[in-house]
Amino acid sequence: MKPVEEQLQEFGLVPVVVLHHEKDALPLAKALMDGGLPCAEVTFRTEAAEASIRRISGQYPEMLVGAGTVLTAEQADRAVAAGARFIVSPGFDPEVVDHCLETGVPIFPGCVTPTELAQAVKRGLKVIKFFPAEPFGGVGTIKALAAPYPMVKFMPTGGVGAKNLKDYLSCDKIAACGGSWMVKSSLIEAGDFDQIRRLTEEAVALARAARK
Repeated sequence: MKPVEEQLQEFGLVPVVVLHHEKDALPLAKALMDGGLPCAEVTFRTEAAEASIRRISGQYPEMLVGAGTVLTAEQADRAVAAGARFIVSPGFDPEVVDHCLETGVPIFPGCVTPTELAQAVKRGLKVIKFFPAEPFGGVGTIKALAAPYPMVKFMPTGGVGAKNLKDYLSCDKIAACGGSWMVKSSLIEAGDFDQIRRLTEEAVALARAARK
């Protein structure tokens, strides 16, 4: 099996999913897979997140499922026990990062400053989350940060959508983009998984075109 970082780079996109009800997990996963994107970052800020990850990883083992918004080492352990294959945190928490590295779990912590990036590089991380991307300067800031740290690639999330996806993915310093426009909470709540599949297909086409 390819490393998680390599798989994410191939996808170019990471759907950031908020699930409030466990029953929506499998229909959502199927919609993403049918749309050509067998990947999801399930945010760990809802009570249904852990059970949802367990359901998806159990039913669709071929799908790359991770846990996002992980704030503690204990949450990381629970997510991995449920089947998460990678961890994403909104900021750089040394305790969480070190715990994941010690247990062999891929982690993508949020970094927006050279100081945070230096801590990630010191630990041997090759891909970091850049969040929130648009408020912190988007592609321009990523290019500036990448100059002294050419060994790192970025996963921008926050304000990334269909309109600016090409701008991000055309930058060779970006491994993949995180986004929720194809998996909006309103669509999940309405059970409109056909629309999620259609939006996912469009997003995948945009990503492929951007990287030609």
